[in-house]
Amino acid sequence: MPTSNSHSNFPLSGSAQDGWSKEDEATATCFCGAVQLAFPTQGPGLVNTFVCHCHDCRKITASMFASNFTVADTHLKHLRGQENLTKFSQANTIKTHNSMTNYFCSTCGTLLYRVSSGSPGYSILRIGTIDDFDLQETKLKPQVEQFVEGRVAWLEKLNLGVPQVEGRMATAEDIHG
Repeated sequence: MPTSNSHSNFPLSGSAQDGWSKEDEATATCFCGAVQLAFPTQGPGLVNTFVCHCHDCRKITASMFASNFTVADTHLKHLRGQENLTKFSQANTIKTHNSMTNYFCSTCGTLLYRVSSGSPGYSILRIGTIDDFDLQETKLKPQVEQFVEGRVAWLEKLNLGVPQVEGRMATAEDIHG
């Protein structure tokens, strides 16, 4: 198993204590530790990072926005617990009318990732599930805020210092110029 470097930050959170991080790959784990994923921390497998204010992200996370990152499925690994995932799909309220399939840990209920029918081959993971909290401040810091038209007024003064877009964000090439 890869070892973490001395600069990593693995605070006591949840039940699993076996997360790891290396230069180009790290882990994300549900709260109870039953499900663990390995994902790339750089391209080409890491596609983008973003904050989403769409109403579905707000509702599915029980929060006012979701912090996400997109990974190419060719680079996403299920280390354990794939059989413990429960999925829920719907398209009724999605602004793009794509079907979104949500994958939850069936033990603790943590939402680990979403898959859109409009973006086959990619999974949208939650930044909050990352085991190395330093990555939340560095490599996985959001690059853009999307669906800002759905942001609640009391978050208007929140300045992440990233581009803000109405609707779905542009491609990674558009964001990076």
